[in-house]
Parts: sequence; C-alpha cells; structure tokens
Amino acid sequence: MSEAIITVEGLGKKYSIRHQSGERYTALRDVIADKVKRLFGRRNGRDSNFSFGLSNSKEDFWALKNVSFEVKRGEVLGIIGRNGAGKSTLLKILSRITEPTEGRVRVKGRVASLLEVGTGFHPELTGRENIYLNGAVLGMARTEIQRKFDEIVAFAETEKFLDTPVKRYSSGMYVRLAFAVAAHLEPEILVVDEVLAVGDAAFQAKCLGKMQDVSTKEGRTVLFVSHNLAAVRQLCTHGLLLEEGKVAMNNTANAVADRYLQEMLVPKRDHFRTDDTGYTKMRLVSSGGATVTSVFPEQNTFVELELRITCESNVQCGFTIFNQMDVPIVLCASEHGGVDLRNGDSTFRVRLPSELLQPGTYRIEGAVWDAEHVFQQDDYLCHFQVMPVGSRELHGRRSSAQFVSREPWICVS
Repeated sequence: MSEAIITVEGLGKKYSIRHQSGERYTALRDVIADKVKRLFGRRNGRDSNFSFGLSNSKEDFWALKNVSFEVKRGEVLGIIGRNGAGKSTLLKILSRITEPTEGRVRVKGRVASLLEVGTGFHPELTGRENIYLNGAVLGMARTEIQRKFDEIVAFAETEKFLDTPVKRYSSGMYVRLAFAVAAHLEPEILVVDEVLAVGDAAFQAKCLGKMQDVSTKEGRTVLFVSHNLAAVRQLCTHGLLLEEGKVAMNNTANAVADRYLQEMLVPKRDHFRTDDTGYTKMRLVSSGGATVTSVFPEQNTFVELELRITCESNVQCGFTIFNQMDVPIVLCASEHGGVDLRNGDSTFRVRLPSELLQPGTYRIEGAVWDAEHVFQQDDYLCHFQVMPVGSRELHGRRSSAQFVSREPWICVS
C-alpha cells in the first residue's frame, strides 16, 4: 500500500474579524490634535488607537475546522467547494505560507505551489532569472535547473520575452511561465489552485495533460483546486469536498463531484409548479430514458420537460443553457421546435446540442408564457456537466455566442 505523503489531523485556522461602529472615518485635524495632546501627556480619555468614538468588536472566524485526511504518494486529489469554503486557506497551510491555529500537518518532500498569478516570482526580475530563483527556492541545483530550462521555456511559450521583467507580462504569460516552472522542476508535491482559469482553453488542456503525466508517469502527488468539475473528474483519482471550513465528503473524485452538483449547486427550494401552468419537472435523460447528470458529446442526450397547462391561451415555453460563467449559450423554445402545446400534462424531449458545449458545468433556466403573462420563470431548473471527448480538440465548439436551437420537440406522453 502506498505511503501517505501528506497527513492532516484536526487542522483548524482561525481569523479575527474586527467590526467598527460609530464614525465612518477620522479626520486629519483630529489625528493632529490627538498627537499634540499625547505629546503633553493628555489623551482626554481616548484610546491610543485614535478610535474617536468608534466602538470596536472582534469576532472569531474559523476558515478551517477539524479537517483531517491523507494523500498517498502519486495520488491526484481534487479539492472542491463553494467560494469561501476554505480551499485556498488549506492549500496555503500545506504550502507553508501560513500557520494553522490548531491541528497538525505532515508533508514529506518538496512542494511547488501555484496559488495565484505570479506566486514566487519577483516582478523586477526577468523570466529567465525567475526560473533560476524558483528552482533555488525548491532546493534544485543549478545543473538540474539548466537541464530542465529548455523544456520550461518551450512549455510556457515565452521564449521571445524571456529576458523581459515579468512585471511587464500579461496575466496569461505570467501564469504560463509560473505553471511551467512549478511542473517541470520536479517537486514531490504539486499544488495548483484555480489560477489555471486565467489561461485560454488550449493552455488549460495543456496543463491538465502535464499534470496527468506528472502523476501517472512520474509518480508525483498533485493537489488540484478547481470549479471545473469536468477537469476534476478527468484528472483526479480522489476528491475532497469542503463546506464552511469542514470536510463534507472524502471519496472518489466522481462521487465527490456528484455530491457537489446535487447538494451544493442547486438552491434549497422547489422550483416546480404543482397546481398552475408551468414546468412540473425537468431533467436530462439518455436515449433509453435514464436520468443523467454527465453528458458525453459523442452520445445523444435529451432535455426532458414535464409541462402542465391550465389556461386556454396560446402558451409557449422554452429554456436557456448557461455556462459556469453565467453566459447564455443555447436558447431553445417550443415555437422553434414545431410543437403545439395543449391543456393538461405533457412530456417532451429535446435533443441537447452538446456539440456546441465545451467541457464544464451548465445550468438551465426555463420559462413558460403567453402573449400577456409569464406563468413561470426560474433560473435553476436543472444542471449538468459536459465531459471532454478524450484528449481531442474542442472541434470549434462555441463558448460565448448564443445559439438558437431548432431541434424538434418530441412528445413522449
């Protein structure tokens, strides 16, 4: 059985949040007057912090609480959760950037961290100088860095700007070079936060491929934080779900991603109508009618709509697919699908145009209306995830332009 390269036991990190009430600001004249009074030993009953009527109170906030887990050598751990769940705080502790308040962390080996754009880079130094600086920080000998130098530059595609100070780099150039350095200088543990989202789609695919090589071919350990669940499923062997600073689930990457989709992304309320005109159910199904949450572009998947109409007017319905950046991608409406909606309960299926969707997480917003009324308009009727097609390119799929689908609506009831 593989040994644990990272062991976390009862980890906690507490911050103090200061609240102020009273005056919004301190005027310069008040500061000067108080300085004069302090010079002559007169404070007039005021605190030395120049609060001037401000009432200060402090509140303890636990960014992490009682977090425990192990990571085996060569394992790729995906850490997911909502913003503010404690993911970045955990990585900073594992990277020895910040100290925990309680608990214990044991890390065996060198750690290379990419937690934000330009981590570990000196802005006044050139790209070439920063490569050597980062290697030295990781404990690499100069000969080792020289042996990897050409690979790093080729991967980052920054050869033209290698002798330019990195403060003049764009954010994309910065992160390309930073990732290339972190991945090629042979640390035992590679820690990557959401920073890869700065790069374009081709660069992200390149980085995912490199991380797979690092773990499978070179046997190194990777900690990967991302909101792109398709990337987590593709890359990671194990998953950790954080919720409000605590471990909500520690399981396989697929199981953790499913739990996150089902319980974290969907609001805790019922969107569906039971007694009026509107959708009574919406889900994604396979050709055989089984419910699915993951879509593979090479397979046919359908959006199944259960609709109830209780009015006599000419009702239309439709839905819009949004990506994880909340950009509308596909609009699908009954008037384009060649369907005549009638009173009562009906079920329709519309083929999902998955060939237009990049790998990632999507939500469906739906509405039901007639010429005078909007009977229903909900922003989260369904969610799903598009998986990558092996390692092939994205075949020119659109990611930001809205597309009006004219797929036929098939009545199944």
